[in-house]
Amino acid sequence: MKIVMIGSGYVGLVSGTCFADFGHDVVCMDKAVEKIEALERGEIPIYEPGLDALVAANVKAGRLTFSTDLAGPVAEADVVFIAVGTPSRRGDGHADLSYVYAAAREIAAAVKGFTVVVTKSTVPVGTGDEVERIIRETNPAADVAVVSNPEFLREGAAIDDFKRPDRIVIGYEDERAREVMTEVYRPLYLNQAPLLFTKRRTSELIKYAGNAFLAMKITFINEIADLCEKVGADVQQVARGIGLDGRIGAKFLHAGPGYGGSCFPKDTLALVKTAQDYDSPIRLIETTVAVNDTRKRAMARKVVQAVGGDVRGKTVAVLGLTFKPMTDDMRDSPAISIIQALQDAGAKVRGFDPEGMDNAKKLIDGIAYVGSAYEAAEDADALCIVTEWNEFRALDFPRLKGLMKAPVLVDLRNIYRPEEIEKHGFSYVSVGRGAGLADAAAKAAE
Repeated sequence: MKIVMIGSGYVGLVSGTCFADFGHDVVCMDKAVEKIEALERGEIPIYEPGLDALVAANVKAGRLTFSTDLAGPVAEADVVFIAVGTPSRRGDGHADLSYVYAAAREIAAAVKGFTVVVTKSTVPVGTGDEVERIIRETNPAADVAVVSNPEFLREGAAIDDFKRPDRIVIGYEDERAREVMTEVYRPLYLNQAPLLFTKRRTSELIKYAGNAFLAMKITFINEIADLCEKVGADVQQVARGIGLDGRIGAKFLHAGPGYGGSCFPKDTLALVKTAQDYDSPIRLIETTVAVNDTRKRAMARKVVQAVGGDVRGKTVAVLGLTFKPMTDDMRDSPAISIIQALQDAGAKVRGFDPEGMDNAKKLIDGIAYVGSAYEAAEDADALCIVTEWNEFRALDFPRLKGLMKAPVLVDLRNIYRPEEIEKHGFSYVSVGRGAGLADAAAKAAE
C-alpha cells in the first residue's frame, strides 16, 4: 500500500519506517527542510536503538523516502497518517491541535480518490470529528474516511513495540476504513497482534486513559515510598508484594523521582482539561498531576538532606539527565526540576548523560557538562543518580570514593542495594527504604 506519514518526529519516523519494513511504500514528510535533508543523508534526528539501521535498509530497498512536498504523495496515497506534535497549549494546558488541523487542511487540498486519513497523534476526544469537518469544508468533493489509530510506543523500545504490539486500536465510522486498516496491519498477523476495532471517540479516549492510568500507578507507588520512609518499610518489597497480584501487575511500580517525557505530562493534563470541559472532572488524575509536579523538587530536598541540610557552595554530580534511559528525550525530565532546585539552594552542579547532553544543554543552564560519571564525581560532595542508564548500574565505588570530596550517593532509582554501597564507606540514600535518609543525614552532619 502507499502510505504517507505527515510528521517525521519520534512517532512519525518510527511508524513510517516500520510500515516500510513491512513492505509498504512509505513517504515520511515534514515541513522542516533541514530535518528532511538530514534524513536523506542518513542522519537520524532522534536517538532510538536500531532506528538508524532500519531507516538505512528501507531507504536502500526503495520503500522509504522523505519529502517536504505534501501534494504529490498525498494524491497517490491509500492512507495518510497525521503524526504531528500535540504539545500542551500555553496558558490552559489543553492539547494544542493547531498542527493537526493544519495537516487536515493540506490533506484536503491534495487528496484524490478514496483515502483513509488516520490521526496517529495523541488527540482529545472529538478531534477526529473536527478533522473530518475541516476536510469536508475545505474540499467538499474529498472522498475520505477519518480514523483514530493511537500509538503505544515506548521510547527506547519503539521498534519492538511497533512490531510486537500488545494491541492495535483502530477507531472508525466508515466500514471501508476497517478494510483498509486491516490491510495496513496485515503483516503483523503472524505475530497474532490483537486488532481492537472501536468507534472513533472510544479509540481517542483509550490512549489518554491508558497513559493516565500508568501515570497514576507511578504516582501511587511514589507516595507509598514516602510512607515507607516514615514507617521503616521497603517500597521495593511492597511493590513486589502487590505486583504479584495479577489484578495489579508489577509494571510501573518502581519508585523514583516522578514521571516525565513526551507523553505522560501533557496527556494527563489534556485529559484533565477535557474532563472539565465535559463537566466530568477526573479527581484522581488531577491529583496525580499535582503530586508529580511537586515530587521532583522534593527529590532535590532529599539530596540537600543527604549532605547535611545545606548544599550552598557544594558540588553535586548528577548522573542521567533524560527522563528515562535509552533515549535522548529531555521533555519534562525530572532532572530539570531537580537541578533547578539544587541551584536555587546554592549548589554547583555537574551533569552527565550518555545520550542526552546536546538536548540538555538547550534546557539546563549554569551547570558543568562532563564526559563521564567519574569526571562528574571529581571533588563532588554528593553523587545523585536520576536516570537509570545501564552504565550507572556497575559503578566502580572504590574509584568514586577516591575522586569525591565526600562519599555520598543519592540513588533516586533504587538500582543499588544499601548494604553493597555502605560496605564501600558511602552514605547511601535511596527512595522508600525505611530510615536510610535519616541515617545518611546524621552521618553527613558528623
